[in-house]
Amino acid sequence: MTGFQQPEQTSILPAIEPGIEAKMPSSTSSSKTSLQDSLQNRLLKRAQTSSLRTLTLSPASSADFSSNDFLSLSTSPLLRSAFMTELTTTHCAHAIGSRGSRLLDGNSSYAEALERSIAAFHKAPAGLLFNSGFDANAGFFACVPQPGDVIFYDEFIHASVHEGMRLSRASTGVPFRHNCVGDLERRIEEVVRDEGVRLGKRNVFVAVESLYSMDGDLTPLKEIVELVKRVLPNGNGHVVVDEAHSTGIYGPNGRGIVCMLGLEKRVFARLHTFGKGLGCNGGEFP
Repeated sequence: MTGFQQPEQTSILPAIEPGIEAKMPSSTSSSKTSLQDSLQNRLLKRAQTSSLRTLTLSPASSADFSSNDFLSLSTSPLLRSAFMTELTTTHCAHAIGSRGSRLLDGNSSYAEALERSIAAFHKAPAGLLFNSGFDANAGFFACVPQPGDVIFYDEFIHASVHEGMRLSRASTGVPFRHNCVGDLERRIEEVVRDEGVRLGKRNVFVAVESLYSMDGDLTPLKEIVELVKRVLPNGNGHVVVDEAHSTGIYGPNGRGIVCMLGLEKRVFARLHTFGKGLGCNGGEFP
């Protein structure tokens, strides 16, 4: 779905030309050996703790019980046919690659039309495409919360949200117990004592996943939305929902749990990824 906007490919190449090693000072060779030894020791330690990961290939005849291709759309003949038709008809008028950042020369009417189409499908006012769901979460939480704002997040929230919070301008990130509305309420009430939060001058973000993949449980989303509205009546409470694992599975035509509960106008933002239930790659924040 995002083939029109492939990221620029970058290769990491050796900085030393072939054959030049013999001309380098001995200290460089020692440094190189030291780095190799350090990396080898690290790999050995990972292997000893069963945390060493390697690339594998599954036989074509294997039954898939481990990937995120929930609906097997990545191998669907119908989806493949529709994709090829799109490439050879509508998409043929556009460049194959992005040619650069969308902020410079990489934008296209195709990308903007896709954003509008996805936003309309999820009953959202607008949408923004990302190269992946991880990039979407990391980019959102790094950029949207501002200095003085507070982010509350479920203790089981995805690593991509943690990466975004690490880069965020927000003053504080506070975890709450998994799916516990009572604990979230207690923690929000603590920051409501701050005049800026109480008067609506500082924003409060609440980050949850609609469906948690590791445990397979659903967040009490309606209760969380109602809590945020009640405790932060000045409109400075913003619920952000990661719908990565519910996209294509829950809601009318796979729109997700927010649409299933009719909460489209009561959440601030939603993440929908294309790399799980939809069997493609990329992500969008509608």
